[in-house]
Amino acid sequence: MFTGLIEAVCKVRSISGSSGLGRTLTIDLGNLTDSCRIGDSIAVNGACLTVARLDGRLATFDLSAETLDVSTLGTLRPQSEVNVELAMQATGRFGGHIVLGHVDGTATIRALKNLDRFADIEFAADADLLSQMVVKGSVAVDGISLTVAGISQDSFGVAVIPQTLSKTTLGQAKVGDRVNIETDLLVKTIKKHLDNVLPQEEKLTLERLRQLGF
Repeated sequence: MFTGLIEAVCKVRSISGSSGLGRTLTIDLGNLTDSCRIGDSIAVNGACLTVARLDGRLATFDLSAETLDVSTLGTLRPQSEVNVELAMQATGRFGGHIVLGHVDGTATIRALKNLDRFADIEFAADADLLSQMVVKGSVAVDGISLTVAGISQDSFGVAVIPQTLSKTTLGQAKVGDRVNIETDLLVKTIKKHLDNVLPQEEKLTLERLRQLGF
């Protein structure tokens, strides 16, 4: 499990293989490798990956066809920068929100407004992802724990603080970039329960959630 608090921005050293059969990703983790072992789980741009090999500062991961299909990891290239977070220790402090590293889908940056050292970012996303979000709830964007500031019919927005911009890849983000999205586990759990108890013909919307007391 992860918390969405990025520990380092690292560079891709290589990526190889066929997307249909899976690929191999090697990342320079720098000093983070001091705390890594083969078999450890590491979140890379929000996707939980397993360390398959370690060679000094380099960690190699195997990317399944499923991971490549639902995330942006297949578009990485040598020298691409990625957000990295090691799995949370049982004795660690919970500073973000529950992030499993199971990417639900991708979104695209539609608008980016710089406000001095802050930034407002709008992401275009499909209806299924948006139905799993609530305003003031949490969302992981490329593994970064953020708060949903607003939701429209086809997008959601976040307000990003200077610390996040300086310590994650969002500081270099631009309009058109695709990002990995993991919605809040609690919202997903409630939505699944309500989908099971509501009549099949009744669609679950934000307004209906409000009517039900959520």
